[in-house]
Amino acid sequence: MPKQAFIFPGQGAQFSGMGKNLYEAHASVKALFHRADELLGFSISDTMFNGTDDALKQTNITQPAIFLHSVAAFLTIEGVKPDMVAGHSLGEFSALVANGVLRFEDALNLVSIRAKAMQKACELNPSTMAAVLNLSDKQVEDICNQVQLETGEVVVPANYNCPGQLVISGSLNAIELACVRMKEAGAKRALVLPVGGAFHSPLMASAKEELAAAIESTLFNQPICAVYQNSVARAVTDPLEIKANLIDQLTGAVRWTQSVQQMVADGATQFTEYGPGKVLQGLVGKIAGTGVQVSGVN
Repeated sequence: MPKQAFIFPGQGAQFSGMGKNLYEAHASVKALFHRADELLGFSISDTMFNGTDDALKQTNITQPAIFLHSVAAFLTIEGVKPDMVAGHSLGEFSALVANGVLRFEDALNLVSIRAKAMQKACELNPSTMAAVLNLSDKQVEDICNQVQLETGEVVVPANYNCPGQLVISGSLNAIELACVRMKEAGAKRALVLPVGGAFHSPLMASAKEELAAAIESTLFNQPICAVYQNSVARAVTDPLEIKANLIDQLTGAVRWTQSVQQMVADGATQFTEYGPGKVLQGLVGKIAGTGVQVSGVN
């Protein structure tokens, strides 16, 4: 039987004016935004609607903003329930609201703690990320391992976005050397990204510790459907396992390619992205091909 998969984007999908159309069209969304302003202690809605690109790029703003936009988009759809959910990195928190594991207020609190902890970890360890195009997963993994052995510094695959599109994460020196090696191996591109830290790598260990304490003290409910989590790329329904995987996600890779492949294998035929942008719609198309329908609500 055909199944509906709801998917939620991560950091990088933000833009000035995000969510304003939903805010103006739905009383429930307006109430949600006002609740978020109150909980966060500042007007995130004002920053989302009127903020500069630079303001929206700050991790402590970006993450709650994308989360809020995604949940708002999901709430505008009535009478349709997902058969499965997944989120890319930060998007996993939105997915856990959609499948009933987390209350909106608790998820927003965790997202805010996560963003601030990641910002601090970035300041502790000067580090970055790079996009690698047109190499196989194994080639990227092998080069990262080789550079780590040579330098004694961190460089790891961080995002398996779709076949031939990976993001690596690590120290400035190791990333630079890895990019040279990737190009030598035939990468179409190995480009350092304008980010301030090595997300989804061991360099996020301090942030992981802080987030783990907050997650452990938060109530996780029984879900209405499975979440396909980044760190394990398979269906998970046990709240304790969901907690553990959400903690591991901060220092582990986002296995998006593998998650989508598993969702399709488990019967997903319709993928709907909720939130800003269309990045995940494009990735699902590249991963799953023409056998699935892809749409978005933003």
